[in-house]
Amino acid sequence: MGRWAIAVHGGAGVDPNLPPERQDQAKKLLTRCLNLGVSALRSSSSSSSAIDVVELIVRELETDPTFNSGRGSALTEKGTAEMEASIMDGSGRRCGAVSGVTTVKNPVSLARLVMDKSPHSYLAFSGAEEFAKQQGVEMVDNEYFITEDNRGMLKLAKEANTIMFDYRIPITGMESCGAGVESPIQMNGLPISVYAPETVGCVVVDSEGRCAAATSTGGLMNKMTGRIGDSPLIGAGTYACELCGVSCTGEGEAIIRSTLAREVAAVMEYKELGLQEAVDFVIKERLDQGKAGLIAVSSKGEVAYGFNSVGMFRGCATEDGFMEVGIWE
Repeated sequence: MGRWAIAVHGGAGVDPNLPPERQDQAKKLLTRCLNLGVSALRSSSSSSSAIDVVELIVRELETDPTFNSGRGSALTEKGTAEMEASIMDGSGRRCGAVSGVTTVKNPVSLARLVMDKSPHSYLAFSGAEEFAKQQGVEMVDNEYFITEDNRGMLKLAKEANTIMFDYRIPITGMESCGAGVESPIQMNGLPISVYAPETVGCVVVDSEGRCAAATSTGGLMNKMTGRIGDSPLIGAGTYACELCGVSCTGEGEAIIRSTLAREVAAVMEYKELGLQEAVDFVIKERLDQGKAGLIAVSSKGEVAYGFNSVGMFRGCATEDGFMEVGIWE
C-alpha cells in the first residue's frame, strides 16, 4: 500500500491588491475541498479511487461561484458561458474531455462519461450537449452559470477592448487592482491589460498508487465564441499516467504550445527527475514568456506545485497529516 496525496488549485495569476475578504473566501473553499477529498481517501467504507476523488472535488469547485468554472464561469463576447473540462485516469491513461458546453451543470462529470461511456476521448459543442442528454446528466439554463460579478467584468472588458483572465476582481475598486504590476502582458503576442486567474483543477494519488487529474474552466472573459483553451486538452492542461497526475492553469495558449502537463511526466521519465524537480524544470524552461502554474502528485505519494505568475490559489494534503492552503510564494 502506498501513500495518498491530493492537491487542488483555483487559478494562477492573482491580483496583488485582491481584497482580503476575497482571499479568505478562496482559501475557505480550497480548504473545504481538501477536507472533502481527504475524507473520501481515508474512508474505510469507501472504494473511492483517485479518479473518483478528482471528479468529486472538481464538481464541488464547479458548483461554487468563487472560481472560474461551472457556476461563475467567465463569459464570451456574446455574454454567454461556454465551458470545458477534462479528466484522466493514470491507470491505462484513459481520458475524457468536453468543450463548448452551455447547459451541463457539471462539465467534469460529462468528461468522465465521455471516458467511461463513449468510444471517444473528446466531444464538443452540440455533440457534447446531445451526449449529455443521452446520458441523463443534470442540465440547467445558461443563465445559471452567469453571475452579476461576471456581467460587470464583461462590461469592463468590452470597454477596455481586451480579454481578461477572469477572477472575482470587485467592480468597485477596479482602478486599484493591478497597481504595481507591469501592464500590458501578452498572450500569443497580443497585449492583455488585465491578468487574473482562471481554471480549477485537482490531482490525486490514492493508496494503491493510482494517479488521476481533472481540470475545468469557463475560459477567458470576453473570449471569442468557440475559443478552446488548454483545460480540455489532454497533455496540455491535464495529464495522468503511472508516474504522476498534473493539472495546469494560466495562459492557455502558452500551456498548449508547451504541452505543459505531459512535459512534467516526460522529464520524470526521460530525465529521471523527481516530482518537484520536474515541475520546477517545466515552469522555468517550457513556458517561454507565458504565465502559468500547475499542481502535481506522484505515484509515490509526493505532491508539488509551481508557477511563474503573481500567485496561484492552491492547496494540498497528504496521508501523514500535512495540509496547506496558499496564494502567494
